[in-house]
Amino acid sequence: MIEKKHITDRFIKYVTIDTESDPNNLAFPSTENQWNLAKTLVKDLTDIGMQDITLDENCYIMATLPSNIEHRVPTIGFIAHLDTSPDFTGKNVTPQIVENYQGNDIILNEEKNIVLSPDYFEDLLQYKGQTIITTDGTTLLGADDKAGVTEIVTAMEYLIKHPEIKHGKIRICFTPDEEVGKGAHKFDVNKFDAEWAYTMDGSQIGELEYENFNAASAKITITGKIVHPGYAKGKMINSMLIANEFIASLPPEEVPEKTSGYEGFFHLHDLTGNVEKTVLEYIIRNHDLDLFEKRKYLMQRIAFDFNERFNQDLVEVEIKNQYFNMKEKIVPVMHIVDIVEEVMTEIGITPIIKPIRGGTDGAQLSYKGLPCPNIFAGGHNFHGRFEYVPVESMIKATEVIVGIAAKVSEKYA
Repeated sequence: MIEKKHITDRFIKYVTIDTESDPNNLAFPSTENQWNLAKTLVKDLTDIGMQDITLDENCYIMATLPSNIEHRVPTIGFIAHLDTSPDFTGKNVTPQIVENYQGNDIILNEEKNIVLSPDYFEDLLQYKGQTIITTDGTTLLGADDKAGVTEIVTAMEYLIKHPEIKHGKIRICFTPDEEVGKGAHKFDVNKFDAEWAYTMDGSQIGELEYENFNAASAKITITGKIVHPGYAKGKMINSMLIANEFIASLPPEEVPEKTSGYEGFFHLHDLTGNVEKTVLEYIIRNHDLDLFEKRKYLMQRIAFDFNERFNQDLVEVEIKNQYFNMKEKIVPVMHIVDIVEEVMTEIGITPIIKPIRGGTDGAQLSYKGLPCPNIFAGGHNFHGRFEYVPVESMIKATEVIVGIAAKVSEKYA
């Protein structure tokens, strides 16, 4: 159905364009490099015959595949993001192609002794006999989410070349800055004008997700008092020691490295400090909204207790909600998930329905009025040097997009 070399070449073209986003830049996009991929995509979409192609001032690309049937069916959409994570460098990506993988260790970088091994990454063993694209060990790969971008473009091209496959109007969008939490902030839902959509941004083949964390950030600022240590008794307040107590006051088992499934956590991801001032940066996560609110309250309560003990406002907690669980918006329209399950099953994929232990543009978009479950893009080990994607998984994801387009037309005939 989908030619392996064609989709591989397209993917490699996209991942070799650096699009790393920047969490510290409030601009849209947060990095100028994202424009380079955006402009490449505008050309590619033009070349394959897409219509109504727009690239706006914030680096959002939208395009239309017109309906090829006379009766009306719902307009659906497919979405992926341009940027790669700032957690690991995406500059000078040099993909390696491993043909007919046999379950052995893959040498990513011989000089630096960097090895992708199934002894540690057991998922590799699912892909024996397939073609795997890896990094060279010095960068991430960018399958998150350039695999999704590749699949959407390839699916649109396939539908254009195969008019015998009947479908309604399809809208696509590629967003900037998803990795820094801003991908949906300036997404124009009215302009997109779809009844529902799917993000192609999941991991292994078969993933289908419509639940995600409720998410907040927390900034804890602790103010101390510096006094000469020789004369400090009863006077010095060491903010770093209070910070240590604050950290220890949170449940020690409720951290990312000790939780899974629906279990939430507190994640300390940044700490800076000296005697006079220490700042802790946390993210708070829970699928259950009540437990999410209790986590936020616990942080505030700990701060209150510290301030009571010292009889002054030493600890300040600033909490900001980031996104909410899209399940609330998807359950009333579960047929949009059922369609994907049907398509996957028909083409031999076992659906893996599980909660996202993270967020997705789809969560924010669902709350903006565009219900938007998440479908696998095929990659593994995102955001680091051990990232890889099987080409066959990208082909299957492309087939899922094509199948959804046809299934919606069939169901609303």
